[in-house]
Amino acid sequence: MSKTWLRILLNPAESRQKSMIKKKVAEERRIILKHADDPNYSNGIGCYLREGGYEMLKKSLKLKPEEIGEEVLKSGVRGRGGAGFPAGMKWKFLDRKSGKPIYLICNADESEPGTFKDRQIMHKDPHQLIEGMMIAAYAIQAKQAFIYIRAEFFEGAKILDRAIIEAKEKGFCGEKILGTDYSCDLVVHRGAGAYICGEETGLIESLEGKRPNPRIKPPYFPAVLGLYQCPTIVNNVETLCNVKHIMEMGGDAFSKIGKPNNTGTRIWCVSGQVRNPGYFEFECGALTMGEIIYDVCGGLEKGRSLQAVIPGGSSAKVLRADERFKGKLKDGTEFDWGINDIPLDFDGPMAAGSMSGSGGIIVMDDTVDMVEAMANVNAFYAHESCGQCTPCREGVLWMRKITQRMCSGQAREEDADLLLSVANQIEGRTICAFGEAAAWPTQSFVSKFRDDFIKKAKQPEKPPLQLI
Repeated sequence: MSKTWLRILLNPAESRQKSMIKKKVAEERRIILKHADDPNYSNGIGCYLREGGYEMLKKSLKLKPEEIGEEVLKSGVRGRGGAGFPAGMKWKFLDRKSGKPIYLICNADESEPGTFKDRQIMHKDPHQLIEGMMIAAYAIQAKQAFIYIRAEFFEGAKILDRAIIEAKEKGFCGEKILGTDYSCDLVVHRGAGAYICGEETGLIESLEGKRPNPRIKPPYFPAVLGLYQCPTIVNNVETLCNVKHIMEMGGDAFSKIGKPNNTGTRIWCVSGQVRNPGYFEFECGALTMGEIIYDVCGGLEKGRSLQAVIPGGSSAKVLRADERFKGKLKDGTEFDWGINDIPLDFDGPMAAGSMSGSGGIIVMDDTVDMVEAMANVNAFYAHESCGQCTPCREGVLWMRKITQRMCSGQAREEDADLLLSVANQIEGRTICAFGEAAAWPTQSFVSKFRDDFIKKAKQPEKPPLQLI
């Protein structure tokens, strides 16, 4: 037997990696992150203007607001914050007949574990976000806009404050923008460091100075009853940046980037056990899960094999490396995928039983203790629950207690079923989607790695695991 074949048999993961490298994969197409890693590019307005900044705002202010909305609708761009709802459709739902003020909010509360794309945009190209927001604000005729930023992003808040001052001095926001009759003020609002503020109605409550308990929908859909009970649009940082590029290309041209129902580019954040973690911008659907792990991120460390992937931040269901995913896509196409075959768009991870979420891909190799990983996730959600709904308030604490006990060598064989029972009683029984976000990881970890949970009952007691 040749040395090559012997190496392949001993390390099949390495062979998969080498075979995939031979295949030509899509090149990164940086639109939003065009200047993110350019050493000659700064986040000041001078640099932004030299690169053609604010030209699309000038163009947009010469159009009717509804014309901008139509371009965004034609583009097919979907929200990049997690839900993937079409941005243009969300704008269509806006109550324009109430006579109340209209507000625009940028959700910059990037708190999903595994996600770090929005921070890059705000730090490195803040004026891109401001221009996108001003175009969006004009399109919906908002006179006041907010950037709600995560409390821990101290530097990001400073950068945005400075950028807004620069934009106001040049007439790009504030009173009578660029000499027109349209005015819109822009304010950075720092949150209080709570994950629940990423939920749009919890964010609105926080912005009003209240405890961020999410609102019941209906009737409190932000487009109708949002900030101060007025019509409000809440969009993610990446989504609003896309508005500028939609106006530059035109909605029809933008819709041809990516694939149908998955238009534009997406920024993927890859962390975990890969050689080259980081953030990458590709056309939607241009890559598969295997290509981003092995080709873009350099694969796993030598001698290691893939165990699992969380495709969309910690709230997404985990996928085993050795399982098969079969079914039909929305267009009727049948699929039979391994984990490496899953398309990186909105629909691929969902078809595989998970979701693309906020674009945070967490890779776990065979060195990861899946029960301890689950314990860490449970500790996070137990800490971040707002406590408004009893199933969530009590359930996440019980899941944390059970997994912490298991990791301390005090596991019982029935704990796996107990965990699953608690998670099942949270899902679908809460006001907001936090309940699902907390339940889905536990449901998927326990169902797919049951043997690992059972083994914990047979291990000797050890010091308590230090959880986050």
